[in-house]
Amino acid sequence: MSATPHPYRRRRRTTRFLAAAAGVATVGALVAAMPASAGETGKKKPGHQKPGRYQDVQLLSFNDLHGNLEPPAGSSGRVTELQPDGTSKTIDAGGVEYLATHLRQAREGNKYSVTAAGGDMVGASPLISGLFHDEPTIEALNKLDLDVTSVGNHEFDEGAKELGRLQKGGCHPTDGCYVEGKKFKGADFPYLAANVLDEKTKKPILKPYWVWKKNGVKVGFIGVTLEDTPGVVSAEGVKGLKFKDEVETINKYAKELEKQGVKSVVALIHEGGLPASAAYNYDCDSPGAGDGISGPIVDIAKNVTPKVDALVTGHTHAAYACTINDPSGKPRMVTSAASFGRLYTDTTLTYDRWTGDIARTSVASANHVVTRTVPKATDMTELITKWNTLAAPIGNKPIGYISGDISNVGTESPIGDLIADAQLAYGKELDPETDLALMNPGGIRAPLTFAAKGAEGDGVVTYAEGFTVQPFANTVNLQNFTGAQLVQVLKEQVTGVNAASPKVLQISKGLTYTLDLTKTGADRVVADSVKLNGAAIDPAATYRVATNSFLAGGGDGFTTLGQGTGDLVGDDDLAALEKYLLANSSATNPIAPPAADRITVVK
Repeated sequence: MSATPHPYRRRRRTTRFLAAAAGVATVGALVAAMPASAGETGKKKPGHQKPGRYQDVQLLSFNDLHGNLEPPAGSSGRVTELQPDGTSKTIDAGGVEYLATHLRQAREGNKYSVTAAGGDMVGASPLISGLFHDEPTIEALNKLDLDVTSVGNHEFDEGAKELGRLQKGGCHPTDGCYVEGKKFKGADFPYLAANVLDEKTKKPILKPYWVWKKNGVKVGFIGVTLEDTPGVVSAEGVKGLKFKDEVETINKYAKELEKQGVKSVVALIHEGGLPASAAYNYDCDSPGAGDGISGPIVDIAKNVTPKVDALVTGHTHAAYACTINDPSGKPRMVTSAASFGRLYTDTTLTYDRWTGDIARTSVASANHVVTRTVPKATDMTELITKWNTLAAPIGNKPIGYISGDISNVGTESPIGDLIADAQLAYGKELDPETDLALMNPGGIRAPLTFAAKGAEGDGVVTYAEGFTVQPFANTVNLQNFTGAQLVQVLKEQVTGVNAASPKVLQISKGLTYTLDLTKTGADRVVADSVKLNGAAIDPAATYRVATNSFLAGGGDGFTTLGQGTGDLVGDDDLAALEKYLLANSSATNPIAPPAADRITVVK
């Protein structure tokens, strides 16, 4: 079937619809004897108290909130905690009503306290925030007294111009103001984008750094996002931008801050690591400094100048507080607070007033669970109620029925299978010759849970829940590939930029293959095991493949998917999921969670 190619165009569902005290802690610390000086000390003089040499500065941090104002559903709203006897338990966590309470309690008694974030505060957000271009999350962060954050890759989902609006304020250029007579005021805190340059001016699109000051104490913050942001964001979102190397950028601005007399520096880096355990209180310094963590942040940490005293990181949604040696061989704290507001990190930086620097041997960090056993912050409850009321006419609409939780966990997940099947069904509507569908795992942001969130009843899937799963407004695209190209796509899951951390595509029914993780490189995909409806893939044959527009543009390192022919662009991916659920489920005959048995994984 011939089709006219359509250029990719970034869209938002908003336009379409609106036109119609601390938890249990894990400590990674550098401990050394310090002068008796913790806190602000000195001899009393008439009328005032002279500050002592050493001043403890409390740094509270979190990352990858992704607009999760309400407690996330399913496993996205839990953390795993290791117990003294070696067992583990899960703890319900997250929700800004609780995060606000925890942060406010943590600040009590700490005159010198600064709150920072490691990026992805917005983007891939649930309906309550995503429907309104993430204005609700910026409002919440203002109420949380966030002082500074780096940009993350998801801050570019709607492009640099929209990011600038979130920073500076003003109503949306298409959708206008959401509250009549009230203009969106923007973020009270600076977004830092030291390594994101305007291609024309060659200058950072936002501030590269910010300095926190109090009573002579000065701490500089440099913010960067991962250099590979163009590989994980739509082309439209990063148009006109250049992303520079994280280490080179941080080192450059650390020198600039030093020239300005700022010797205490924290880097906010939206790039992260992968600890050997998913438990938030895993000791990644055991048996040696940083031995229990891998991933991009390790090389970054080893090469960032010793002028930087601590690294607050993100992106991988992992939890860790561990030390990695800097280029001079000295240990330096590197932290991440998982994601979705489930944890926050409390770091003590001991500032030396004589040198203007951090006494690095005294830096200590601990991750704390944002438990839901503390009182809710009433101002956050009011904020959530306000935006939920505006979203309700759209969000409460039932779009399907399920008989149990449909999880997003696993190499192949039940929700991944469901989405791929929905896109295959929709693809066949567009073109009956469609053979299969592929879905990127990063585009699946949450599970579908059986328990009712509101008054809709157990097993009912609302539009808001579907939006939380697929918030990007990608289109479903059809393209032609040879069988050889199809096998190459599967190999790109575990090679190239995906070699160290495989991105396993979710696949539609009928496609099967073996993924042998005991092997290395492309050999991990057993080529002769790849079959469609029981028949081996013919390298020379042509297959019609449904993907989303992000993958069709070669995103996530799947360069071969950017080489398809016969492009046909359909409606957005959530519309495809909604149509599939409505066609295949009812209150009396709900859809069952898929078995997730299409990929045979050998470990």
